[in-house]
Amino acid sequence: METLKGKQVLITGATGGIGSRVAKLISSNGAMVFITGREANKLQQVARDAGIAAERALVMDICNETSVNQAVGQVLAQAPVIDIVVNAAGIGIIKPMDTLRSEEFQLTLQTNLVGAFYLVKAVLPAMKAQKKGLIVNIPGVLGKVPMAGAAAYSASKYGLTGMMQSIREELKRTDIRITNLFLGGVDSPFWDTIDLRVQRDKMIMAEEAAKAIWFLCQQPISGVVSEMVLQPFNHQAI
Repeated sequence: METLKGKQVLITGATGGIGSRVAKLISSNGAMVFITGREANKLQQVARDAGIAAERALVMDICNETSVNQAVGQVLAQAPVIDIVVNAAGIGIIKPMDTLRSEEFQLTLQTNLVGAFYLVKAVLPAMKAQKKGLIVNIPGVLGKVPMAGAAAYSASKYGLTGMMQSIREELKRTDIRITNLFLGGVDSPFWDTIDLRVQRDKMIMAEEAAKAIWFLCQQPISGVVSEMVLQPFNHQAI
């Protein structure tokens, strides 16, 4: 396994249930961690909890390309390289087609798919210059297996999976690695606003999901974990 000590790591969606835990885990292993999120107060609280310097907590809207470019520029102004990018930003709108609004569909695609495109496009030039790097995205199992009521979410996550697989083909002759993490149900604030009967006590704990990402960030340089699937034992969709 590769050590995280001294690595420069960018984590988006760091104010979320998974992202905040990942930030703390990776920072505690000696990495220089940069975190982003839309809400400054929450972001600074995550930074304090994880022992991350305030100047490395950057307000960023992943739906806005200018905001993404500015945040990545701020990271590169403080760190010589970006070794690892963990994209934990995302939105979940689970509704049947008869109640799903066009604006909600577009917002889901903009956040989960187009935002990931902005992020990867922003960090790739620096990674290509250093000829190495790791990008971890989280399509979730709904990026592989559809579910009723998840037309918008699955569309965005299937798109994310396909986009990253295509980018992987472009990068085959470099040491830039792409990993997709297919998480099943995780007990996190993701479900707080979703009107769906679920058994959160039988889901993966957010801390365990974060540990999976932490593990992926330590992949040996001699190989790559292209995909990892982690889902509740009682509800295995893949």
